Amino acid sequence: MKNVITSTLLLLALLLPALATAHDFEVDSIFYNRINSNEVEVTYGLGNHFRYYYSGTVTIPATVTYDGTTYLVTAIGDGAFLRCSRLTSVEIPNSVTSIGASAFCDCTGLTSINIPNSVTEIGYEAFMDCTGLTSIDIPNSVTAISSYAFYNTAWYNNQPDGLVYAGKVAYKYKGTMPSGTNMTIREGTLGIAVCAFMDCTGLASIVIPNSVAEIGVLAFMNCTGLTSLVVESSNPRYDSRNNCNAIIETASNTLIAGCKNTIIPNSVTAIGYGAFKDCTGLTSIVIPNSITKIDEIAFEGCYGLTSIVIPNSVIEIGDEAFDFCPGLTSLVVESGNPRYDSRNNCNAIIESASNTLFVGCKNTIIPNSVTKIAPWAFAGCDGLTNIVIPNSVTEIDDFAFCECTGLTDVYSYIADLSRVSSANEQFYLSDGDYSGRTLHVLQGTADVYRANKNWYPYFGQIVEDIFIGDVNGDHEVNIADVNAVIDMILGDDEYAGADVNGDGEINIADINAVIDIILRGTWN
Repeated sequence: MKNVITSTLLLLALLLPALATAHDFEVDSIFYNRINSNEVEVTYGLGNHFRYYYSGTVTIPATVTYDGTTYLVTAIGDGAFLRCSRLTSVEIPNSVTSIGASAFCDCTGLTSINIPNSVTEIGYEAFMDCTGLTSIDIPNSVTAISSYAFYNTAWYNNQPDGLVYAGKVAYKYKGTMPSGTNMTIREGTLGIAVCAFMDCTGLASIVIPNSVAEIGVLAFMNCTGLTSLVVESSNPRYDSRNNCNAIIETASNTLIAGCKNTIIPNSVTAIGYGAFKDCTGLTSIVIPNSITKIDEIAFEGCYGLTSIVIPNSVIEIGDEAFDFCPGLTSLVVESGNPRYDSRNNCNAIIESASNTLFVGCKNTIIPNSVTKIAPWAFAGCDGLTNIVIPNSVTEIDDFAFCECTGLTDVYSYIADLSRVSSANEQFYLSDGDYSGRTLHVLQGTADVYRANKNWYPYFGQIVEDIFIGDVNGDHEVNIADVNAVIDMILGDDEYAGADVNGDGEINIADINAVIDIILRGTWN
C-alpha cells in the first residue's frame, strides 16, 4: 500500500508541471495566458478535463488585473471554450482582435454571438458544430476567416448561396452546390476570399459585379463544372475581355482564373498563380504569343490536358506549373524561344542555358544533353511506364518522379553514381509499394545503386542488363549500334547509350568505341 501511495504521489509530482502550463493565471473563473507583458488571451483550465469548465453566460473583460499587473485581453485562444456544451452566451469586449482555432467548437448550447468590430481574424473551426447558433453578426473589421469557421451551425446551414459575407468580403464555407448552379455575387461585395469557391463542383457559371476590387488566389480551384466566368463590363480592376470565360486583372493583363471553356485573349501577358489549378475538364488550351510568364501551379492538376505548345514569347515558367497532368502526351516549345526548348522532339520543356529538364510527360525521351532533372518534373505523371536516364544527368532533384504510379521500369545509363547529386524522395510513391518496379543499370554497377539511399528503396529489384556499347538498347553490341551513334551525330534520333566512351560528347570517338567493343567481344 505504501508503495502504491508513493508511486501515485510521484506520478502527480511529474504531472503537475505539465498541467500548470495549461494557463498562466485565473481571475473570476476565467483562465488566461500571457501573450506579452501587456496582453493576454482567454484560454481553458488545467488539462483537458477542465475544457468543459465554462457554462451559462460568460462575460470576458477588456482588461484583467493579476498580481499587481493589468493586462489587455486581446484574443480568445485556440480551444478556449471547446466543447463547453453548457455555455449559452458570451460577451466579447472590443479589445479582442482575434478568435482562435476551435475557440467555440461544439458549444451546442450557444444560440447567438456578437463579434465586436475590433475582431479582424476568426480561426479554423472557430464555431464549427455550434448547432444551436442561429444568429451571428460578422463585422466589417473581419478580414480573415479560416476554413470551417462556421461549419454546421444553424446560421451557416441557412446561407442560401453557400457563401458567408464578412462585411463586404465573400467567403465560402459550404462545399455543396446542386449541379448546374448559376451564381451572381451580390452587388456591393468588395472582395472574394482565397479559395472562396474551392471544390464547388456544381458551380456552372458565375458573374462578378462591378464592385469587386479583390479576388483571392485559387478562388475557383477544383470547380470542375464551371463553364462560364464573367466580370461585369464596368469593373475597374478585372475584366473578361473578348468573351474569354476567364477573369483578367486589367492593369497587368494577367489571367488569374480560368475554366474549361477559357480562350486566352492575345492581349494577356501572364497566366497567374494557380489560374487553372485542378481544372480537370480542360482538354486543350492555346497559349498566345503575347504570354511572357506562366506562374507557379498555373495548370497543376489539369488531368484532361493532352498537349501544350509554349510560344517563343514565354521567358518564365513557375515551379510545378504542369504537375499532376497525367494526360499530357505532347510538350513542345516553339523553336525561337530564347529560354526554353524541346530539343530532339523530346516531349519535354528544357531550360536551355542550364540543360535542365523542367517539365516532362508520359512520352518524354530525356536527351543526352540534359544534365539536371528539376524538382517535380514528372510529378503525378500516371501514364509514364518507363524512362531512360542518360549518362549526362548529374542531378536529379526533389520528387522529380514522385507519384508516377504507372512507372515500372527505369533504365539508368549513369556509369558513375558518385558524380550525381540526388535529392529527397525522387521516385516517391505515397502508398510505399515499389515491388513492381525494376531499375535497370549498367553491368558492374548494381551494388553501387543498392548502396545508395536515393535509389534502392524505390525499386523492387535492381538488375544489370544494360551493356556499354548497346546504343540502341537491343541487348547486343553490333553494327546497328554504330549506325545508331551516327544517327545521333546527325541529329536524326536520340539514344541514351550513345555516349559510349563517357566523355560527355557524342562524336566519332563513340563510333570507334563501339567498334572496339565489337572487335574485342567484351560486351557480354
